[in-house]
Amino acid sequence: MHILDQALRERSGRTSILRLTPMVVALALASFATPVLSETAAAAVVTEVKVPTVTVAPVTTAEVIGQVSVSGTLVAREEVLIYPQVSGFTINTLAAKVGDIVSAGDVLATLATRNLEVQVTQARAEVSRVEASIRQAESQINTAQAGLTQAEGQLTRVQQLKNRGAGTQANLDDATAAADTARAGFASATDGLAVAQAQRDQAQAQLDLALLNLDHAAITTPVDGIVSARSGQIGAIAASGGEPIYRIITDGAVDVELEIIESALGDVSLGDPVALDIASVGQVAGTVSRISPTVDRTNRLAIVTVEVAGETGLRPGLFASGTIETARRESLTVPTTAVLNDSGDTYVLRVADGIVERRPVVGGLIWKDYREIVEGLSPDDMVIARAGAFFSDGDEVNAITDASATTPTPQTADATNVTAVKGDDQ
Repeated sequence: MHILDQALRERSGRTSILRLTPMVVALALASFATPVLSETAAAAVVTEVKVPTVTVAPVTTAEVIGQVSVSGTLVAREEVLIYPQVSGFTINTLAAKVGDIVSAGDVLATLATRNLEVQVTQARAEVSRVEASIRQAESQINTAQAGLTQAEGQLTRVQQLKNRGAGTQANLDDATAAADTARAGFASATDGLAVAQAQRDQAQAQLDLALLNLDHAAITTPVDGIVSARSGQIGAIAASGGEPIYRIITDGAVDVELEIIESALGDVSLGDPVALDIASVGQVAGTVSRISPTVDRTNRLAIVTVEVAGETGLRPGLFASGTIETARRESLTVPTTAVLNDSGDTYVLRVADGIVERRPVVGGLIWKDYREIVEGLSPDDMVIARAGAFFSDGDEVNAITDASATTPTPQTADATNVTAVKGDDQ
């Protein structure tokens, strides 16, 4: 009692008893309980007060999942642009509307065909004229062939008479000239036939082109798909430049283009599973199908394309957000609050036999409230779960186990409880 009385007298009128130090109060209460304390008992009381109690957690093996948060937009996997194959003709009809499902070969629009039909008629007439020229050239060849045969026969007879001395040189010269003229006429007729045949090929090509243009007056889709846009108007002049008349999403397939920060790009691989939340659609699953080989210089983002199979209601332009699962493995884990950093060093405070030991570790993924320990700890080690910054290597502590510090329950990855950390160097 004399200790308490003395303290009260010294602080009387200036300090409330509530400001007494914990040590003074403890000693005073001990005096009330035991009138006389031995020096050994007093020392035990002081020692018990000085040893702090800490919450420890075991190093446990659990499944950890690495994820990268992403967002982006739905795009057509492959879009076909429908342009008219013949220009300068007005659009007569537009058969397909936006959202229509079409099959390869379906007629989407038609052009005015009157001029095209006239061109076909003209081309056919030209083919007929050239074929007549061919027949005429063939007749000329036959005539020239007959004349050549007669001239060569006459030359042979005159030559024989001259050899027997019955003919004159003048007659021989005339027969020779007639034979040369017949040969020239035959060659000319042959060349005329070749020219006529070339003209026929040209006329036939013009006819084929006219027929093709007439066929192209019916604008068709080359693929199965869904009409995503229509810009043509009835009465407008069809042109092969500018906006296409139709846009077709091939097979109706839609992908998701996600933006990912460049520092996380190296963690993503083809085939990684993706969990997405798409506006007006809901939760869907997909896989990484393509990774952009370049990064945007302005925003430092890269594009990752995700293929979503078997989903309906997907429309280009919808917003999507979610996570890409980059890793899933069984590893040693501790609570995230147990991992500390000091001047770039990562460590935990291990507790063994009531003594604190600073233990350097190599950290890995963060999954839920747990941190993967790649190196530095063994299974069933005990570490200070929280408030470790208040303790130092070699401190004596009274360790108690936190009931909530248990092994994390493996669950399906979702975007609400994940932070992607690949390691301490990231």
